[in-house]
Amino acid sequence: MQTSQKHRSAGIHGFYHQPVQEIDPYGLSHIQILDKTMYSDAGSQGTSVSFETCLGQFFTLESSSATAGFVVYDSPAASISSNRSPFSSQGSHSCISDPRHSPENIYGSPLSGSSSADDGNILRQKLRELEISLLGPESDITDSGSFCFVSGGYQAEPYASWDWNQMMEMIPRLDLKHVLLACADAVSNADIQRSAGLMHVLDQMVSVSGEPVQRLGAYMLEGLRARLELSGSKIYRALKCEAPISSDLMTYMGILYQICPYWKFAYTSANVVIREAVEYEPRIHIIDFQIAQGSQWILLMQMLACRPGGPPAIHITGVDDSQSAHARGGGLDIVGQRLSKVAESCNVPFEFHDVAMDGCEVQLEHLRVQPGEAVVVNFPYVLHHMPDESVNTWNHRDRLIRMVKSLSPRIVTLVEQESNTNTKPFFPRFIETLDYYAAMFESIAAGGSMDIKQRINAEQQCVARDIVNMIACEEAERVERHELLAKWRSRFTMAGFNQYPLGSSATTAVKDLLKEYHRDYSVQERDWALYLRWRDRDMATSSAWR
Repeated sequence: MQTSQKHRSAGIHGFYHQPVQEIDPYGLSHIQILDKTMYSDAGSQGTSVSFETCLGQFFTLESSSATAGFVVYDSPAASISSNRSPFSSQGSHSCISDPRHSPENIYGSPLSGSSSADDGNILRQKLRELEISLLGPESDITDSGSFCFVSGGYQAEPYASWDWNQMMEMIPRLDLKHVLLACADAVSNADIQRSAGLMHVLDQMVSVSGEPVQRLGAYMLEGLRARLELSGSKIYRALKCEAPISSDLMTYMGILYQICPYWKFAYTSANVVIREAVEYEPRIHIIDFQIAQGSQWILLMQMLACRPGGPPAIHITGVDDSQSAHARGGGLDIVGQRLSKVAESCNVPFEFHDVAMDGCEVQLEHLRVQPGEAVVVNFPYVLHHMPDESVNTWNHRDRLIRMVKSLSPRIVTLVEQESNTNTKPFFPRFIETLDYYAAMFESIAAGGSMDIKQRINAEQQCVARDIVNMIACEEAERVERHELLAKWRSRFTMAGFNQYPLGSSATTAVKDLLKEYHRDYSVQERDWALYLRWRDRDMATSSAWR
């Protein structure tokens, strides 16, 4: 399997542009991880577990409905032949049976703000308390922050002596996020034995059919397993999946497109500022670095068609990785034909040019900008896929921004997830991923009732593969590399751009949009940009540059 930037996931960008987008080779519809699986081998008295290595063993993350009782993950640690499936916000939760965890206690972390020394100490203390609850007071933590277990002055092998009957009784009282963090710490320190024990505990706590944090936990557990057992390009060969047929993928993407505002926020806010920037331009050239179905431009063409004095001539260049053809059921010519029909119905002079390649490969000559055109460039949830200086010396992220600046664009629109996973080391990145996607899964759950199997498939196809990539992969293999708006501002400023303020008209348009969604979504206008929020967590930002 190839391991290039063409391997793009279908996460938040994956069902942006209603409802079709790109397919990724590390999707999770039928994920099979070739694992040196550690499985339980309980004794006749049921009081201890040992973990052995089983080469060549496969376990599969499969979708199934929740059944009565606690739905747990179908893994070798529980039962190879089990029919149970695997899989909030920050604090609702760990176990659905725990009355102490209220859904209102969402961001009470230690996840938020974990960068400070005080919060780091709090987190370490939380993990310490968890280890004590699992192992008893004999456990100890090294000065480096990793855990070791000491008994009688020598390093013990703790997991073989755990009382698993007592452990099963304790599980409903454990905080799932804290167990995930303890497991991530063990994986980070390559502590195979401790990782195995905590993964066994997690197997009993996560469920793709459960509460939001349980569903997220299942995908994060898969990422931890892949990271622990494999590395580099082997991860791609291990995360095997059968891509759904395009009609099914459209259905999954369409579900999340309708119940979540992330993608409508992107092109609603961008279209408002684009319309303002080209209000009097007779010829407009829109360069969209992730054209998908082209749905964003249908709305804009309809708005510009009503412009006093007549519509402008519109030239659209659509950039899209060729792997998107599977989701669309065909190449970019389908998008061109669709937009041409809309333009004809609106009496808008129209030209479409397709650039079927990854954004990293785009050069000036591919864009065919003509003299007299007012250039508009759109970056919707796509720049974070471009490798930067931390990945290779080509630094395509900044190269693209500088190339766009050389076009003297009338406006550039940027929409990105407000998360910081690009250059963080593994453990802080795991904390950030847990923090961000806990909020996202909570927001998906708040989107209304839906068929459980449809929701599972939608989450696996459109969100979960991003999570696995961020946890399991490193270097060029890790293509999910989000940055905060402050960092994007630095990159655009260094390239010579000035920020264009998104004012009240864009804010009003997004507020009107959010009336269709759960009341816990909101939009804030600050730093000349718009922030889409779920409760008190920033989820995405929209900004403009010229």
